[in-house]
Amino acid sequence: MAVFTPVSPEAASALLERLGLGELIALRGIAGGIENTNYFVTCTAGEYVLTLFERLTAEQLPFYLHLMKHLAHAGIPVPDPQGDARGEILHSVCGKPAALVNRLAGHSQLAPEPVHCAAVGAMLARMHLAGRGFERRQPNLRGLAWWNETAPLVLPKLEPAEAALLQAELAYQNHVAQTPAYAALPQGPVHADLFRDNVMFEGEQLTGFFDFYFAGVDTWLFDLAVCMNDWCVHLPTGAHDAGRAGALLAAYEAVRPLTAAERALLPAMARAGALRFWISRLWDWHLPREAEVLTPHDPRHFERVLRQRAAHPLVPAACAPTPLPA
Repeated sequence: MAVFTPVSPEAASALLERLGLGELIALRGIAGGIENTNYFVTCTAGEYVLTLFERLTAEQLPFYLHLMKHLAHAGIPVPDPQGDARGEILHSVCGKPAALVNRLAGHSQLAPEPVHCAAVGAMLARMHLAGRGFERRQPNLRGLAWWNETAPLVLPKLEPAEAALLQAELAYQNHVAQTPAYAALPQGPVHADLFRDNVMFEGEQLTGFFDFYFAGVDTWLFDLAVCMNDWCVHLPTGAHDAGRAGALLAAYEAVRPLTAAERALLPAMARAGALRFWISRLWDWHLPREAEVLTPHDPRHFERVLRQRAAHPLVPAACAPTPLPA
């Protein structure tokens, strides 16, 4: 999240009036993230998050917004886009496509224990199963095709060792994507960005997943791997944390057991998840956009995670379950 397009109180008030949500009380820009303009909105009807979309188009956005609607109605705790009198959930603010969603209760758990990882794993599996009934289709726009397009833009900015790693891993992932085993992986709507700061907790109770604006149809295994690459690593080194990984994976499989193809390709998808975020962070770091409030992420973190995943493959047997309180 960031602020690229300033939103005045008058513009926010006009949206609230159209949605029948009362009067604006407070409007505060959100500094985290790097894709869209985001504000916390407090009004007489409650607490909301306003997002102005800086890269996604009005043609792409219905997939994300209606996916959240679908999941919310299926009992998954996600933000519910607010509609106007005609039921429209995609709006326009300051000339940009926009959405207003309810603000979830709780706080991000940035130092998760196994109990938090288990809650994330179980809810992620529930989300995947709930998404089976969603009829809209849109590919993961930050998938392999985007990696292939973006890597040449950042390669000239890299040191020789970094460039060699990026090229080698991209070649490996293109090879994996052409195999019969990959074709056998179950697919459906995925979050594709389920990091610690995109999940809310109150104590040990998970209260919601949010920021679905990287979602798309992809393999569920990729989504799981992206999640584990953040929730189950030692942040300073990128090294695997077996206890947290075991808790997350066991809880996921208690809801949706992995197929044989998924178990075989977990190491490759863990590398794919690291590569995806290394490339996107390199892009944002070396080719930044102007913003009033912007905090780019250091790409070196996911370079470390990728090197760790290549040197120490993430296989299900390496995830040691941690006993959780009854």
